[in-house]
Amino acid sequence: MPKISLNRGLSRALNRKHKIAVAGAATLGVSALAFSAVPSNASTTTTTEAVSAAPVKYSSERITDVKTSVTDQLAEANLKAEAIAAKQKAAAEAAAKQKAAEAEKKAAAAAAAKKAAQERKAKEAASRSAQRAPVKKTYANNLDGWIREALDIMKAKGIPGSYHGLHKNIIRESSGNPKAINLWDINAQNGIPSKGLLQVIPPTFEAYHVSGTPKDIWNPVSNITAAANYAADRYGSIDNVNSAY
Repeated sequence: MPKISLNRGLSRALNRKHKIAVAGAATLGVSALAFSAVPSNASTTTTTEAVSAAPVKYSSERITDVKTSVTDQLAEANLKAEAIAAKQKAAAEAAAKQKAAEAEKKAAAAAAAKKAAQERKAKEAASRSAQRAPVKKTYANNLDGWIREALDIMKAKGIPGSYHGLHKNIIRESSGNPKAINLWDINAQNGIPSKGLLQVIPPTFEAYHVSGTPKDIWNPVSNITAAANYAADRYGSIDNVNSAY
């Protein structure tokens, strides 16, 4: 058999009663609040007017503007924060680039200064070397040049003699001819004729040859220096020779 339920009707009836009771309780609550607000030492006046509660109105529509406004504000704040961060990043990158450029510029300047200093030192060293390097003296290929070159060698070797002493003996012995040879005196008869500017015989040339000159009796400078070396050993100096020696 189907079960008969009385709960639905009873529930409907109870709901109506409950609503009335709730409304009455709300009214009484408002009245009680009105009375309790009066100080205890003050006189009270009883009024017959019922204190009615102001009706409270509610809206069933969804509130969306507030949420949208907050969302927009947050989005705008995020955009501003991103813009500030991007600006700071760009400033940091620009500062880093400027710092790198300055460092590169300083490095280039230092390298250029170092290179300039090295080149200057090299030039100074070359200049000092050029100043220290002996300048090779040149002489004329004639009697005057031969005598002057022979005198410089004699000075370096400590052999005495003067331009005048050499010149007068050369003119007397050979008239300044480096290829002069004596084929008639005793030396020639002995097979060792006198040769060259100062008419030196081969054994004397060999014994008194001056190092640094060609070992050639016909060479003008070699002939002069060997004869001057022999005269210094025998007569003290070529300047002391005034006749055949």
